[in-house]
Amino acid sequence: MNQKSTSLNIQKGKPEKKHSREWFEALIIAAIFATILRVFVVESYRIPTGSMESTLLAGDFLFVNKYVYGPKIPFTDIRLPGVKKVDRGDIIVFKFPKDRSLNYIKRCVALSGDTLEIHGQELSINKKPAPLPPHAQFIGNRMAAGDGDYMIFPQFSNFNKDNYGPIRIPGKGDVVPLNPATYPLYSALIADEGHEVSLQGRTVFIDGTPVQNYTVQSNYYFAMGDNRDNSLDSRFWGFLPEKDIVGQALMVYWSWNPDLSLLTDPVNKIASIRLQRTGLMIH
Repeated sequence: MNQKSTSLNIQKGKPEKKHSREWFEALIIAAIFATILRVFVVESYRIPTGSMESTLLAGDFLFVNKYVYGPKIPFTDIRLPGVKKVDRGDIIVFKFPKDRSLNYIKRCVALSGDTLEIHGQELSINKKPAPLPPHAQFIGNRMAAGDGDYMIFPQFSNFNKDNYGPIRIPGKGDVVPLNPATYPLYSALIADEGHEVSLQGRTVFIDGTPVQNYTVQSNYYFAMGDNRDNSLDSRFWGFLPEKDIVGQALMVYWSWNPDLSLLTDPVNKIASIRLQRTGLMIH
């Protein structure tokens, strides 16, 4: 009797162990699949600031299409083939070139080879007016032409946020002149491409060798926020390397007031949900 009872218990235990193992395997496969989707196809992103108002609001949660421009292989600068190239007007998410632990979101306004100018807050690309996006805005005082801003890129120019350029966006294969006047424009780019660059007297040195020009190794872009007076963008930190682009903003799937706490003020936090923005396609 005891032997039969023991045998039955063993037989009952086997299906339970098999069932648990199948669940565990299913969870592992689901986790792998979710990771692949996140790395190569789509990722969630939260808007932390008002730099894209009123196109995007602080507290918007959105999906970013990483496949469209070609996803990057993790821990490398290798980019797989994509559906299309970055275009003017695309809203893009990218690694902030000055601190790549941070993601930024801005609108691409100029491509490699474009010449960008701003006169009295009016943007032009290749001497053609670039219309202001439908929900873009200016919230600050207009600065006069010639009133240089020490925070503006490049240093020592007389540019400001409302009067900028002309400036040409460099692209792969461009040969740019190097001298004391152009050093503030290209020194960070050259350093980011893996070289030691310095200005000694009136001569530019790259990797210890005096040079008069440099051949650009990558493509670059110029990005600006739609909230033109409240955006830390390319006007302040320079050209955006192609390698730092993560993907294109796709759709808002959730939105609420980021300044309210769900823990300390749950009622108002829930009341701040912006249902009308759910499903909003981004362009």
